Amino acid sequence: MTFALFRTPLRLVALLLVSTVALSAQPSGPAKTNPRLPKVLLIATGGTIAGVQDAPGSLGSYRAGTLTAEQIIASVPELTRFAQLETEQFSNVPSTSITPAQWLALSKRVEKVLKDRDDLAGVIVTHGTDRLEETAFFLYLTVRSDKPVIVVGAQRPATGISPDGPINLLAAVRVAVAPQAVGKGVMVVMDDRIISAREVRKIYQRTGGFSGGEMGMLGVVGGNGPDFLFAPTRRHGEDSEFDLRKVDSLPRVALEYSYPGGTGPRYDSPPAGIAVASNGMTRAESEVYTALRRAGVVVVTVFAYGDNMSASRDPDAPRPEPRTDPRPVTPDSMRADSTRVPPQPPAPSMVSAQHLTPAKARILLMLALTRTKDPLEIQRYFLRY
Repeated sequence: MTFALFRTPLRLVALLLVSTVALSAQPSGPAKTNPRLPKVLLIATGGTIAGVQDAPGSLGSYRAGTLTAEQIIASVPELTRFAQLETEQFSNVPSTSITPAQWLALSKRVEKVLKDRDDLAGVIVTHGTDRLEETAFFLYLTVRSDKPVIVVGAQRPATGISPDGPINLLAAVRVAVAPQAVGKGVMVVMDDRIISAREVRKIYQRTGGFSGGEMGMLGVVGGNGPDFLFAPTRRHGEDSEFDLRKVDSLPRVALEYSYPGGTGPRYDSPPAGIAVASNGMTRAESEVYTALRRAGVVVVTVFAYGDNMSASRDPDAPRPEPRTDPRPVTPDSMRADSTRVPPQPPAPSMVSAQHLTPAKARILLMLALTRTKDPLEIQRYFLRY
């Protein structure tokens, strides 16, 4: 039989192999699991982990968001050793199609099901990797529960060569049911790494391409299950102040970049806030952002690569007194001022982000603006979360 297999054209062998995988992923009745195992809800949004190829078994292109949640878990029978899995299809799209409105709906759904169902140990969200870190961070800030929420994806489609989705999903389930995962906030599990959603970043479009940077890796998943070594200290979970139950839409916040020779953005209709990736602004950029702040736009500056820690101020420090014109008032100065345009009042403070990527600073500003427009209060949020 082995001899016959080697005489079979390689393309036919690949098709036979992929057909077997595809058949195992067809919807079927509930898998037989131990009723004593913890229950986990898997909410599927699409992405590469649900992707299939037009030429299965190749390195070719694929259609993200094709397999259903049931098909995904049916292709990994090993899952039934660790949990009783339920599924829910939230969407089935590439992650580039995920919008802030969907973040809002997904967060509300995850929080509600965790509060309503005491029998659930945790929730797993399958997601495309292009926008995975942003969705995960939004959930980290807004899901007010200490039960584990795990976001997981894949860099190779389900029908590709050596797909990573199945092993990532298995690791995610093992983390979701681990008692040590309680209270750790939303986590991303990829390539046997457990990464805090606050720090996770996609740095490569390949397996092993997700990183927690210097501070975000909480542990690993080995043969004996998850092993936690660290825990996040910034506010999250039950301690979050971002209650979205009465929030129907998120404020419009732009993401801009400062660069050599930059002149700053121009808006016909300014947004509520702007996150600016900047290692230092040009004079023209500074003038534009000062004018925008005077117009009521909240501006947050964030180090372009996300690793800056310079905004190390006490979030509960007393508010400074409003700034005033430091020049002494004399008869001569009054006569001089009467012949020129009066000085403008000082612009509201610029907010600075601490150890966040520009995309994540934008998300935190969106949420802060649901509670206040005061830059000093918003700075406190950026120091707490």
